[in-house]
Amino acid sequence: MGEEIRRIKRTLMNKGTILEYYVDTMELPNGKYANWDFIKHNGAAAVVPVLDDGRILMVTQYRNALERYTLEIPAGGLNPGEPTILAAARELEEETGYRSAKELELLLTLRTTVAFCNEKIDIYLARDLVKTHQHLDEDEFLNVRVCTIEELREKIFHQEIEDSKTIAALMAYIVKYGI
Repeated sequence: MGEEIRRIKRTLMNKGTILEYYVDTMELPNGKYANWDFIKHNGAAAVVPVLDDGRILMVTQYRNALERYTLEIPAGGLNPGEPTILAAARELEEETGYRSAKELELLLTLRTTVAFCNEKIDIYLARDLVKTHQHLDEDEFLNVRVCTIEELREKIFHQEIEDSKTIAALMAYIVKYGI
């Protein structure tokens, strides 16, 4: 293309607990200007926890944006300066009460909504799980469900699972390991 688009100004409109909302003033290749929305997110990590028998640990939790409970893989935001592999291990134990006896394997990196948000989620695979205990954050209320990969595949194709990180992670796991 060769024609440049450049940001002239970024204005903070609102700062929330997990994101910041900006309006960017952009100079376009035709010399005109446009305002574009930008949402800054500090990133997240998620994990596909696979039990020895091949079943997957999932969590159900209420999601305010959808006004309903969802079935998802365990995930959470990064603490400042925290590597994603440590965040994934932390979230696995906090949310499910399991930890991996081996190092987590990076399965894929996902950018959730590239049109207006910089959120990046590194998704890991956890095997050789060891039972510990669940220790949820004060504002977390979720339940652990154990599902077969066949059940999860059906839920995806029947629109019972709509969460993008969960769908991408499960499909990547299925494809990578020929399940």
